[in-house]
Amino acid sequence: MPSLNEVAVGRSARVADVTGSDATAIRLLEMGLTPGVTVKVVAAAPLGDPLELELRGYRLSIRRHDAARIAVAS
Repeated sequence: MPSLNEVAVGRSARVADVTGSDATAIRLLEMGLTPGVTVKVVAAAPLGDPLELELRGYRLSIRRHDAARIAVAS
């Protein structure tokens, strides 16, 4: 299953799962990246990190290695 860091800028995907049970995974879930939510990749910084996401009516920036922990379905 692809991860969120593999989604191209301008495309959307649905969150399938957030891997792990550490503090980072819990924080991603608290920020709204829960299974079933649709996320659009709005932009990436010039060097590729961080990614700017749009979900639930707001924008969120996360590091690419954190986005790799989020499994998505197109």
